[in-house]
Amino acid sequence: MNPTTYNLCRINMFLHNVNFDNFDIRLEDTLLRPQHMQDAPFDAIVSNPPYSLKWDGKENPILMNDPRYAPAGVLAPKSAADLAFTMHMLWHLSERGTAAIVEFPGVLYRGGDEKKIRQYLIKNNYVDTVIQLPANLFFGVGIATCIIVLKKSAKTDSKVLFIDASKLFTKNGNKNLLLPEHQDKIMQLFQARKDEQYLAKLVSNDDILENESNLSVSAYVEQEDTREVINIEEVNASLESLIKEGNELNEKIEAIIKELEK
Repeated sequence: MNPTTYNLCRINMFLHNVNFDNFDIRLEDTLLRPQHMQDAPFDAIVSNPPYSLKWDGKENPILMNDPRYAPAGVLAPKSAADLAFTMHMLWHLSERGTAAIVEFPGVLYRGGDEKKIRQYLIKNNYVDTVIQLPANLFFGVGIATCIIVLKKSAKTDSKVLFIDASKLFTKNGNKNLLLPEHQDKIMQLFQARKDEQYLAKLVSNDDILENESNLSVSAYVEQEDTREVINIEEVNASLESLIKEGNELNEKIEAIIKELEK
């Protein structure tokens, strides 16, 4: 929709030696006038849509009949089209395909119509994995974003895997970087699809629905307590020793003062 982004996107293809015949990028409003519905379905969808973008929402009655949005029964709020993009990509996904979408964290737990859309996604077993990313990872975005992985019929269970990768990074100047070893660890957790303390938790759809359809990783993956462990008995013993030493010093000082007075 943005001409500058559109041209940068095409330039990016040429910089990566992708021939003009091998990509189809168009300048248009994805949510209101989708350009590739005739090419669907797709086996792989990777997207980083704009965060909290304003759109027509309920003000446009035609959208409620759009086959991309109608299944959820509600539209994403006017002030945040994040889940509208999610529904758009779900519609384009093949039955065996996988979609990985970078999301603004608020869509994981906010109420209202966004909660209803999450309920639709969870009840239909479309949410495969939610990955919490480190903060300050993308240029121009300081917040900690997440990745929602969607599948239609390719799932083998009725659960969602939550991965906390928020601490899997290295500092690079004023930005954080996901190094190959961090990416490998995330993929290892994704493929294993099982619990790993402080890193991954497999949760049933029913439990998530009971928890307000909350898809926040922090709601399910236990945080490691890195605070220093304090031994109270040792602290008390040390205090008693210090008090005893203090009393002894006070007695000596009093004795010295009495001698000086004489």
